[in-house]
Amino acid sequence: MKNFIDKKIFDYTLSKSSDEPEILKELNRETHLKILNPRMLSGNYQGRILSLISKIIRPSSILEIGTYTGYSTICFSEGLDDNGFIHTIDHNEELIDIQNKYFNKAGISKKVIQYTGDAIKIIDKLYFEFDLVFIDADKENYPLYFDLIIDKVKSGGVIIADNILWSGKILDKVEEDDLATKSILEFNEKVNSDKRVETVILPVRDGLSFIRKI
Repeated sequence: MKNFIDKKIFDYTLSKSSDEPEILKELNRETHLKILNPRMLSGNYQGRILSLISKIIRPSSILEIGTYTGYSTICFSEGLDDNGFIHTIDHNEELIDIQNKYFNKAGISKKVIQYTGDAIKIIDKLYFEFDLVFIDADKENYPLYFDLIIDKVKSGGVIIADNILWSGKILDKVEEDDLATKSILEFNEKVNSDKRVETVILPVRDGLSFIRKI
């Protein structure tokens, strides 16, 4: 994963930003020690951004597409309304134990509704409206995820999509079989041209797209 910001600037930015809570430090360590592809973790700086956005919005309903080990779920829970819920989807049932371990430690188990399986099929059966949606799953389906969720997002609600700059591959010549890069390019164009939303991309880590439904 490419960092688009000068390392010295990034290190300074990180040093002057709020630190991650101890439970997230613990989850960060365990993910890196025990789980494949630990770079998929949101991490400290991005996690604090997600937490702050959640605290500003104060959502009562969150949809997360891509749970992984639950780091971002816990970040979002920090701003969740007292009576709110997080619906979170992941295809990997082997991660459920570590998710539950840290949801319990964070005291949010009763507020998190977990789904395991094909996100496309699961989203289609969710009859809820959401204040906040986080897309961080298989890149090939990003455009479809947007189509599936846009009518489930409340007016004024926010969609956040991760890995939008895809380590800079969005600027390179795209190989015919590179479906992930093609889909991210399609997603970025789709969102930017959709009159139902307004959007801005931040070059944070691998790129975060913030999309507000008008």
